Amino acid sequence: MEIKDFQKLIAERYKKRDTDRGTPKTFMWFVEEVGELATALADEKSTQKEKEEEFADILAWLCTLANINDVDIEKACIDKYSKQQPKGFK
Repeated sequence: MEIKDFQKLIAERYKKRDTDRGTPKTFMWFVEEVGELATALADEKSTQKEKEEEFADILAWLCTLANINDVDIEKACIDKYSKQQPKGFK
């Protein structure tokens, strides 16, 4: 699956509800998911599946934020990282 396809899937399922919630509240949900990933990564008892699920949640919420802010994540990544080497990379 391409990033654009995943972003579209998330939009089809959640965009109406996420738009109604708005960016500030949606961003708080995203941050909560980042915290859950941090916990999973720090906890030696976390399984690989638990870590993978948290990464997936973060990507889904990132797509949600992009959708309600009219950002094409795939295009943004290509524009930023394929045309020039990111700062700090050698």
